[in-house]
Amino acid sequence: MIHLRTQSEMDTIAHAGSIIGRLHAEYATFVKPGVSTADHDRVSEDFIVEHDGAIPAFKGLYGVPGSVCISVNEEVVHGIPSVHRVLEDGDIVSIDVGVKLDGWYSDSAWTFAVGEVSEEATALMDVTERSLTAAIDASVSGKHVGDIGAAVMSTVNGDGYGIIRELVGHGVGRELHEEPQVPNYGRAGHGPLLREGMVLAIEPMLSAGTPRIKTLEDGWTVITADRSLSAHFEHTVGITKDGPRVLTRADSAPAAMDAASGVAGGTLEGAVPAPEGG
Repeated sequence: MIHLRTQSEMDTIAHAGSIIGRLHAEYATFVKPGVSTADHDRVSEDFIVEHDGAIPAFKGLYGVPGSVCISVNEEVVHGIPSVHRVLEDGDIVSIDVGVKLDGWYSDSAWTFAVGEVSEEATALMDVTERSLTAAIDASVSGKHVGDIGAAVMSTVNGDGYGIIRELVGHGVGRELHEEPQVPNYGRAGHGPLLREGMVLAIEPMLSAGTPRIKTLEDGWTVITADRSLSAHFEHTVGITKDGPRVLTRADSAPAAMDAASGVAGGTLEGAVPAPEGG
């Protein structure tokens, strides 16, 4: 069943999403060489729970051990935080965050450069982010889910990148994963009708090589089959009469809701230990 949300319900999803947006803004300053993915997981959980009774949506869901999923280089999604996985200069890292607040979920992911990265990595991140922007722009009431995937394809096709087809976006609301599925490929005018009140997690995942994937022996981490680099960008988006509304930016929540809750507080500065010799 596809659920349609009221403006008030969408505002609450946006409140949860604004916490993710602020957290992603912090990542831009402390994603750096010498820090383990376990450190990122710890400080992410601390940041989330500091805000209005929010909880990390992923922790324990389906048995997920971490508060966030952290995927490095060829890892597409579901990377498990580890003290043994330390970021190095030249890596790219995708950090996928879910927040649950007042019974509502929000979900977003972003890929970051660690130090100085290759031109290949920079180009991959750029086209993946642009494909997300195009997909959001296509999320208009009266269009179809297929228009979202078609927008990703039109951005990516011809550039030699692989669109990961086995992993898809999804509806978001009272559950983290709801209907409809939102593939990153499709035909314009096909698939479920987009209607005012729908809330979707739109999340292009691209590789610098093959679109084929496989899951590692840990049962969670999904990598590209040829171990080529992968990037992942995601926003939770509401379909409104005025067009698509991104619900997972730092400023997504209505101003009155932020003022009442004090969401603007909290910082990760100094929370991650400096690399040795730094």
